[in-house]
Amino acid sequence: MDRSRAYLDYNASAPLRDAARAAMAAALDLANPSSVHAEGRVARAALEAARADVAALADAPARHAVFTSGGTEAAAMALRPNLVGFEGPLRLLLGATEHPAVREGHGFPSAAVEILPVDPDGRLRLDALEAALRRGGPAVLSLQAANNETGVLQPVAEAAALVRAAGGVTVCDAAQAAGRVPLSMAALGVDALLVSAHKFGGPKGIGAVLYASERAKPVRARSR
Repeated sequence: MDRSRAYLDYNASAPLRDAARAAMAAALDLANPSSVHAEGRVARAALEAARADVAALADAPARHAVFTSGGTEAAAMALRPNLVGFEGPLRLLLGATEHPAVREGHGFPSAAVEILPVDPDGRLRLDALEAALRRGGPAVLSLQAANNETGVLQPVAEAAALVRAAGGVTVCDAAQAAGRVPLSMAALGVDALLVSAHKFGGPKGIGAVLYASERAKPVRARSR
């Protein structure tokens, strides 16, 4: 009998892929990408190539991809009450089953946050979302693409369409979906999308926020 152990907890963290390990090792020798000398230009080219590769995960524009230290920082960066395309603070709408990094890591005051119910299958109730959108001004909806505990796929495109019609923005936490299922920001209709490298074979401590445009960026966000 084969008694070897099978690791099945990829939702927590996936094993590092050989290609990712090799890319990390190569990057250790790169110079400062902000320098104008030859070594700096090589580093800048490598950085922008990596930015384009990450953006391609969700058919996002590379110029709006912002690197972070992981999914938690990505959520903290994207979920802010003051965005470039809006005057005044926004509300935050969260599904009841969102990841703790989203529920606890956002920058909204507690009075501006509303938790929306899910159905018995763990999917966001769109009728509850519609009701919440009618109760106030523009809002930010944060909705997972796939749940980190159950794997349930959320109705992101349908929810994003409702939010867009009400003048708000949708942030999609795709940490559990990127690299596993096809993703397209345009098809989903989301304004920002969060990814975390270690969920699909990349190193821990690396993530990104992918923006569809400047509209949903925090006022002080700058790409690096």
